[in-house]
Amino acid sequence: MEIYSFSKDVGKRINHFNSNFIMSRVIHTLKPAHVGCMYLEENGVIGYHQAVVPQLLIIVSGKGKVRGENEEYVEVYAGEAVFWTEGEWHETKSDSGLTAIVIESEELNLGSLMSLTQIDN
Repeated sequence: MEIYSFSKDVGKRINHFNSNFIMSRVIHTLKPAHVGCMYLEENGVIGYHQAVVPQLLIIVSGKGKVRGENEEYVEVYAGEAVFWTEGEWHETKSDSGLTAIVIESEELNLGSLMSLTQIDN
């Protein structure tokens, strides 16, 4: 399990076409990807299971705890993304609730996540 930041602080200012905003790029895929939005309510859980393909969980609001194959949970917050490899066991839970975008694709790999900043835990 690896945790990355996509917060405003790691983004780049875009000025093309008279624009003025900050973009934190998340992923680039050439193969099909499944993208969904998950809403964990108070005491919500995405149960312990194996990733069928590489998976990126992007926390957009709230906070929670994630774990990989060991039983140690790591707190995650809005602006962070968690990456699990194919076959990796993992779980996500939240006491107060969180909303996350999930991207799953056989093509997801560390190279495709290079615009994200890894967080040391």
